[in-house]
Amino acid sequence: MGDEKKSKQRDGSMVFESMYPLLALMLILVACVDLCDAATVVDVYRLVQYDISGVPFGSRFSSLNHHAASLSFQRGADLSRSVLILPLRELDLGFLQDYISQKQSLGGLLILLPQTLRPGNNIVLSETQGFRKLLAQLENLLVHANIPFPVYFAFENEETDAMLVDVKKNDALGQQATATTGGYKLVISVSEPRKIASPTITNIQGWLPGSRAEGDSNQLPTIAIVASYDTFGAAPALSVGSDSNGSGVVALLEVARLFSTLYSNPKTRGRYNLLFALTSGGPYNYEGTQKWLKSLDQRMRESIDYAICLNSVGSWDNELLVHVSKPPDNAYIKQIFEGFSNVAEDLGFQVALKHKKINISNSRVAWEHEQFSRLRVTAATLSELSTPPELLESAGSLSDTRQLVHEDAIIKGVKLVAESLARHIYGHQKKDIKIFADDSSLAVNPFNVRSWLDLLSQTPRVAPFLSKSEPLITALKKELEDYTAEVSVQHESLDGIFTFYDSTKASLNIYQVASVTFDLLLLLVLGSYLIVLFSFLVITTRGVDDLISLFRRPPSRKVKMV
Repeated sequence: MGDEKKSKQRDGSMVFESMYPLLALMLILVACVDLCDAATVVDVYRLVQYDISGVPFGSRFSSLNHHAASLSFQRGADLSRSVLILPLRELDLGFLQDYISQKQSLGGLLILLPQTLRPGNNIVLSETQGFRKLLAQLENLLVHANIPFPVYFAFENEETDAMLVDVKKNDALGQQATATTGGYKLVISVSEPRKIASPTITNIQGWLPGSRAEGDSNQLPTIAIVASYDTFGAAPALSVGSDSNGSGVVALLEVARLFSTLYSNPKTRGRYNLLFALTSGGPYNYEGTQKWLKSLDQRMRESIDYAICLNSVGSWDNELLVHVSKPPDNAYIKQIFEGFSNVAEDLGFQVALKHKKINISNSRVAWEHEQFSRLRVTAATLSELSTPPELLESAGSLSDTRQLVHEDAIIKGVKLVAESLARHIYGHQKKDIKIFADDSSLAVNPFNVRSWLDLLSQTPRVAPFLSKSEPLITALKKELEDYTAEVSVQHESLDGIFTFYDSTKASLNIYQVASVTFDLLLLLVLGSYLIVLFSFLVITTRGVDDLISLFRRPPSRKVKMV
């Protein structure tokens, strides 16, 4: 009797042990049912987050975990738990402006950009001027608003296109994606943004000393050539600023190369010192230029005859503008403009003079040369732009990419600056002399222009996100060391009114999830199958009676009272 009881217990134990793998399989399937269709990872770029004097701007959050929605959703729908996907080509700026201004709740915003806007992309740009204007308006809206939800940019590809088609179809049918209905879930798992501690701006200076006449102890006059190299845009990780001001940096480096050749020979070294400066902080009121000027020795600053600032010279056809602060009838301004005009006429294009008086009581400056003017140094800005950019605008926008910049335009700008400087230095004004002729050893090098333009067009340069040992800063310093002497680097703290936050780039995980209804149906089918399989195993091993006994309540035992 005891052996029979032990045999039954052993058989029952074997039945239950045989169920362990099946139970484990069921648990695994339940855990994975929501993630079984996870597939795509996309690089995304977060909208800038910053404060000015404690006032917040930009996107204030970074993590995402919501279902996808499109503009095809029914008006009035609750999008507080949805990520709105907006292709730039279909952008309704008015809708977005109303949504932000009315502070309506949104789980997140994903803006899809065409591949032609990807930095370093060599695809021919097909977007119209109106399209670029729309993009500029979008950036202006996002950069100057306080947005209480995550905003990201991504580039269109086959996966995002296919997802958007499905999302639009469901939204048009009124089937907004939720945990119940299924759809696409967008997930970005990152820590919340942190303040960047003590952001720095870095200036790089190179010097070409002139030649004194024998017995002359007077300090030589100096001409400064300056360009700001950093950028600012809606997405810091995409802000390459090919034209503003990559083109100005390229032009300065090539002018430095040309004069290094002239000044390397004592016989052709001019009686002017040449000072080359690559400044940072351009989008922030040209703060780097201001601090660099104030750091100069007073005698050095007073020796500056005039300064030429280069800003956006890579996208023009037949005219460049010379912006000045001093009146046009000022003797120095006349001399600078006449020099440019004579060379431009010889080269087959035009320059025009634009005067804008500065307001000393206002710390805001419109152009880089105004920082010189405030210190009573004659200066001018050479640019294709007719009006100055506003603070934190037009300094590396999403549309300012390599395809918009023309190497020929930069080369013409280099020739204009180099020839006018040379004629002034060597006393050849009003003479039709081409010192930097195309067929000479002093010709502009198109390969150098193209190489540096390509590099800058692939390198985001938003100052607060650049370290002191940034490879680009090192490369610029080395380039100036090849052409000039006494190269120095100056690190300064960015003005305390600006506060920036990290987390500029992330990975977006796109999951295609089934609805809860489908999940429950799948679990029901799976559970039924396991019950049938379990019953079959019990019946085949012990019979129907044992199966029934498993579900029968055991009889209670009564305790005899003594």
